[in-house]
Amino acid sequence: MCEDNQTQVPEFLLLGFPGLYNLKGLLFMLFLLIYTAILCGNLLIIILVITIDHLNVPMFYFLKNLALADVFLTTIVMPLTLNIIIMEERIVPIASCLTQLYLFTISGFVQCFLLSVMSYNRYLAIRQPFSYTLIMTPNVCLTLVSGSWFLVFILASSEFVIIWHLEFCGLNYADHFFCDFGPVVALSISCTSLLTTMDFYLAINVIFVPFVFIVITYILISFTLINISSKTGRRKFISTCSSHLISVCTYYVTLMIVYMFPSGEDSVNVNKFRSLLYIVGTPLANPIIYIFSNHEIRAALRKVLKYIIITH
Repeated sequence: MCEDNQTQVPEFLLLGFPGLYNLKGLLFMLFLLIYTAILCGNLLIIILVITIDHLNVPMFYFLKNLALADVFLTTIVMPLTLNIIIMEERIVPIASCLTQLYLFTISGFVQCFLLSVMSYNRYLAIRQPFSYTLIMTPNVCLTLVSGSWFLVFILASSEFVIIWHLEFCGLNYADHFFCDFGPVVALSISCTSLLTTMDFYLAINVIFVPFVFIVITYILISFTLINISSKTGRRKFISTCSSHLISVCTYYVTLMIVYMFPSGEDSVNVNKFRSLLYIVGTPLANPIIYIFSNHEIRAALRKVLKYIIITH
């Protein structure tokens, strides 16, 4: 309950980047350019996988869903951020703010499961090539992807039941550019010890467990790689897995930068940079990684470009 000298607040004031608003035109163009690049890169992958027949395989089906999660993640945050930069601050109703946080959490954490599903797909393709097509059927692929989204939805919802019941009184401004977990919880006058504990266990289930699974699958894959005497065969296996490995490293390095390194109360700008790195880092890196290091994607892109040139 709010104290006698406090009133319950119906909205939050997001300050954005108050120290950089003398450069808000440049800042807006930079963020818009990054957002456009993320959308174009990930939508390009989605369109290629949907339209090119030889990309209609499980590996690229999972990649398409990873790109879709990247589009959701940035679209949940960036339009509001761009608006805050132009307006120099933004009033957001608490319900809208918590909804953004909820969707941001789901679209961010589902990538952990999608990356682990992709590693399992690589494991089956390399360790069990003769039974791969029997195991990794379209129905199994759909189940793995939908199961990843559903599992993250259940785990995130259990935490957000508590978040939705937090009370906010008095102070209602956050020096941040979107409704992130830390700034929102810091504004609450409710006891957040249970929420902090649940957030810790949520992180274990959706970040650490998938990471351990990915490590184990690649250890098993490496055993197969060691037993291959042909250099050509080794290069083929490495090229098959390299894109996914780089994507995994990019995703988990940004997560570690955001969540594992402590920051003091006076490092608001550092926290913003970490959040920004997580929001744009992997979504921007994934299209670059797969377009430049995966020969099937490059071949599909050349095919599309050639068709466009011929028809015009």
